Amino acid sequence: MLFNLPNVLTLSRILAIPLVVACFWLDRSWAQWLSMILFVIAAVTDWFDGYFARRYHQISRFGRFLDPIADKLLVAAALVMLVDSGTLQGLNVLAALIILAREILVSGLREFLAELRVGLPVSALAKWKTGVQMVAIAALLVGDAASPRVAEAGIALIWIAAMLTLATGYDYLRTGLRHMAEDPPGPGGSK
Repeated sequence: MLFNLPNVLTLSRILAIPLVVACFWLDRSWAQWLSMILFVIAAVTDWFDGYFARRYHQISRFGRFLDPIADKLLVAAALVMLVDSGTLQGLNVLAALIILAREILVSGLREFLAELRVGLPVSALAKWKTGVQMVAIAALLVGDAASPRVAEAGIALIWIAAMLTLATGYDYLRTGLRHMAEDPPGPGGSK
């Protein structure tokens, strides 16, 4: 079923992106709070859509396709906005670039491995990376509207997320390279 609860939650994450961005750009301190709250709600729907899909046996091809895209769109939009606003500037832009590059790499690996009918399961460390990354982005979105300490914590956390991103990206790449090194089957079906 296309419009089950998990898929609706995933779609809501995508629909929240313009609201998160619009609120961030309003010239009011409460707007930064609203942007952060909307981002957190959208991020939390990622957990809930997976929970409901498994709990109520509503896993669908559409959901399996759209869920990782929704996650990457939300994170990419927030990071690009934080760089453009100057919240992430100088060397801190590198942390955002590391995160975005890894997301593209893993997406490409998943697509390649899917053609080989090989799954690339999410590791426990990758789940931690996502959690730290979401908290970092939330802190950076609210930033100085909350406190200069919150903005500083956001910068520290985005670097921790970037380091975790490098570690998980390396793990995924190593797994993918093992399958890339194998010779494709010949015309007779053997390797």
